[in-house]
Amino acid sequence: MKKVLFVFAIAAAFAACNDSATSTEAPKTDTATTVEAKVDTMAAKVDTMAAKVDTMAKKVDSVIKK
Repeated sequence: MKKVLFVFAIAAAFAACNDSATSTEAPKTDTATTVEAKVDTMAAKVDTMAAKVDTMAKKVDSVIKK
């Protein structure tokens, strides 16, 4: 019985914390702008990695030809 009461006490504490964490304010950042920025960043990283792969492929080709 003590275990059940302990579980209920923990659940009540989480419920109290969750109610205080809710906010009625609108988000401060525009999510569409944030997503676009992340997509652009990832596209740039992919381009950089593709360039590195091309460079390594050229180096391998030059070593094989020697």
